[in-house]
Amino acid sequence: MMGPNGAGKSTLLKVMAFLESRTSGEILYRGQVIPKGIPTLELRRKFSVALQQTLLLDGSVFNNVAIGLKLRKLPKAVIKEKVALWMDQFQISHLAKKNAHFLSGGEAQRVNLARAMIVEPEILFLDEPFSALDFPTKIKLMEDFKQIIEAAGTTTAFVSHDLMEINYLTNRLAIIVNGEVKQSGPTQRVLEHPNPATAPFLNEWKKFYSQSS
Repeated sequence: MMGPNGAGKSTLLKVMAFLESRTSGEILYRGQVIPKGIPTLELRRKFSVALQQTLLLDGSVFNNVAIGLKLRKLPKAVIKEKVALWMDQFQISHLAKKNAHFLSGGEAQRVNLARAMIVEPEILFLDEPFSALDFPTKIKLMEDFKQIIEAAGTTTAFVSHDLMEINYLTNRLAIIVNGEVKQSGPTQRVLEHPNPATAPFLNEWKKFYSQSS
C-alpha cells in the first residue's frame, strides 16, 4: 500500500491487523465476515505485525524473538529450536545474549522481523519497517527478507513510501488517496499505467525518486 502522507495507509493496515477498530465496512478472512469488536485469540494468532518502531523488550535478543512462543506456552525445547532457526534466518544468532536495547537500527529491525515470523503467521503486516534504516543496511535487510518471505510463503501486507521498496518486494500494489483505494493491481501495471486519480501522486514520487537516485 502506497500513498501520500495522511492518506490512511497505516490506519487501514492496523484495522486489517485488528490493532484498531473499524468505523464502517467489513473485514473478510478466508471469505468469512469477521464480526465487529475484539477478535478471538485464535484469529489474532494467525497474524503478526512489524512496525517502523521496533518496540523491543528489555532483555536479551533471544527472549525478544521467543516472546510469541512463550505466550503460546510451547515447550522450552521447541522454543529453543525455533528461536535458533529464525535467528539464523535473519543472521542474528551472534546477538542472542545481547540486550535488545543496545542494538543498531538494522539489528533491531532484524530482531523485530524474526519475532514476527517465528510464530509462523498466515498474514504478516508491515508498516514501513525499513524506512528508518541507512541505505546499505536497508538494501541488505530487504534482500534477506525477500528470500525469507518467499521461502516461507507468507502473505504479507506492506505499507511503504519508498518506490524502491515497492518495486523490489511487492507483486501487487494499492494506491490510497484521501482514505480511498484509487487504484490496485499488479505492481508494475499500476506504476506504468496510473489512472487519473493516482497519476499526480505517482508522477511526483517518480520525479523525486529519479532526482535522489
